[in-house]
Amino acid sequence: MANSSTLIYVHDPMCSWCWGFRPTLKHLCSLLPQSIKFERLLGGLAADNDQAMPEEMQKNLQATWQRIQHKIPGTEFNFDFWRQTKPRRSTYPACRAVLTAKTLNPALEDSMILAIQQAYYTRALNPSDEQILINLAGEIGLQKSDFGDMLNSPDIKQQLTQEIERSGQIGARSYPALILKTGENSYWPVGVNYTNAQAMLETIEMLSQ
Repeated sequence: MANSSTLIYVHDPMCSWCWGFRPTLKHLCSLLPQSIKFERLLGGLAADNDQAMPEEMQKNLQATWQRIQHKIPGTEFNFDFWRQTKPRRSTYPACRAVLTAKTLNPALEDSMILAIQQAYYTRALNPSDEQILINLAGEIGLQKSDFGDMLNSPDIKQQLTQEIERSGQIGARSYPALILKTGENSYWPVGVNYTNAQAMLETIEMLSQ
């Protein structure tokens, strides 16, 4: 079984808990034995929406950022975002941006995720806006014109739909989620520990035996 195990990370680039989890996830990946593959899967938090985010939701998300800072010391948030942008509850554009970057250059998938996270959480930029996403693509070395042409293509939209469906099929109900696939079709949830990679590694190794 160990030879066919895959750790699937289900996420959304605009999920604030995923941002807080990023350093520990990176540590966990560095500890994974070579027999365990690593795969990212988009869960998709919020569909396309041009409406301004309700005031109550904005307050709730700011409170979430504060809880994350308390739970995961060192997590950086720039609260100017809530004063300098017009927030929308729409993460699908950012999800499509990750898929577009991955399609154009698979090596830049995580670079795009990080660029979106840093734009949102530290630069007070709104990744719900397509022009912001196109600019970020240029910053990580992609051709902005190619990226912009592909961002809303039927193929990318279909890929996102398929990833969202698959994330639900394998049992991801919230993000971030870790699911270990063993054998042909067995999926095991791995509890997310935001500060302790070793604890998650022990669970993964036990499940993959």
